[in-house]
Amino acid sequence: METLMKANSMRTEEGLLSTEALRALCLEEGADDAGLVEIHRGALAGQKQDILSVYPRTQTLISLVQVMNRETLQSPARYAANEEFHHTIHGLTDTARRILKRLNALGVRGVVPTVGFPMDMDRFGKAQIWDVSHKPIAEQAGLGRMGIHRNVIHPKFGNFILLETILIDTQVDETGKPLDYNPCLTCNLCVAACPVGAVSKTGEFDYAACMTHNYREFMGGFQEWTEEVVGSKNIADYRSRVRDTETASMWQSLSFGANYKAAYCMAVCPAGEDILPLYHHDKKQYVDDIVRPLVDKSEPVYVRKDTYAEKAVRRFPNKEIRHVRNPTRPGSIDGFLSGLGLVFNSLKAKGESATLQFQFTGSDERMATISIQNGRLEVHAGPAHNADLKITVDAEIWLKIVNEEITPVFPVLTGKLKLKGNPLLLLKFKRWTQI
Repeated sequence: METLMKANSMRTEEGLLSTEALRALCLEEGADDAGLVEIHRGALAGQKQDILSVYPRTQTLISLVQVMNRETLQSPARYAANEEFHHTIHGLTDTARRILKRLNALGVRGVVPTVGFPMDMDRFGKAQIWDVSHKPIAEQAGLGRMGIHRNVIHPKFGNFILLETILIDTQVDETGKPLDYNPCLTCNLCVAACPVGAVSKTGEFDYAACMTHNYREFMGGFQEWTEEVVGSKNIADYRSRVRDTETASMWQSLSFGANYKAAYCMAVCPAGEDILPLYHHDKKQYVDDIVRPLVDKSEPVYVRKDTYAEKAVRRFPNKEIRHVRNPTRPGSIDGFLSGLGLVFNSLKAKGESATLQFQFTGSDERMATISIQNGRLEVHAGPAHNADLKITVDAEIWLKIVNEEITPVFPVLTGKLKLKGNPLLLLKFKRWTQI
């Protein structure tokens, strides 16, 4: 009887869930803020099918916000910051499950995906490994806007938040709307603090630079580390490749949760009502207390050789450059084509122009055109009108070449890799894309 009364109090006369009552339930269970979005929102059309693949009966998305302790995230002791991330992730997941359990008792069913990992690793290297993108959902729910550092900035809590989404099978009487302003101050402190220059004043973001360093001990860097283990001739050879501190750091990530190497863009951000007064009161003191210790911190920074990221590290006299390989390895032609923009080396391609047409044969037959114009890369399906180089190759052979399992020499000699046009462009393309 009590459950029936609660269920009735959550419903409108039309049988919809009350947004006000649902938000109150979320806050009661520990969320710091919550917003709602309908599954048919046009701005989310790009991920609608992915969401429905997780829960086909989804009608409404509940976006949840959990606040982290900002002083811990600002500390130069990054182990403390990482523990804050880990504990908040677990706490937010528990909060979402409690909310859904209470909704279940009221006849509302749904699914709680993950805050981050685990993801669908069967798709690793082939396609996107996550199904629910929490940031654009939070934006549509009116819980914040993304700053130039690609973190969602909540109007009150700033970017010191983590996000989760609950998928439910019931409609609500009112959904949220995006903020009509962006809390980002464009103060460029994130630009100044990022050791690999991933954040740009112009709004561009170098995904590959961020992933290579900040996510060093996530999947890409872990994969490279395992290959160093397997490829070492003996203990001495392994130690010449991987330092004891790096081995210990990887062990720590494997034991206690993958650690971010920086996340300085989040640490220094002064946006949000809770923190903005500290910044406005004394900007120099804010920089001295929060930004400067991270900038001056002595630490290794992981970059691919001859990239803008490597140039960026040289701005910091106490940072040590550590060269690593491409952190991604495609497992399909889709993975190769979609990942090109992430691994493209705009520094090496600056001033270059070329159009390459790929005709993939065999198990994954398709045609694609890749255009490079003065440091910019574009990928299109279909043939090129004026290709500088036409490449016809078996899809499986090409993936082996890209992943450095074989060289292009034997496929060329045996006719499994055919080139029409300037063959030197293939070597340049390899340098431009770090493959």
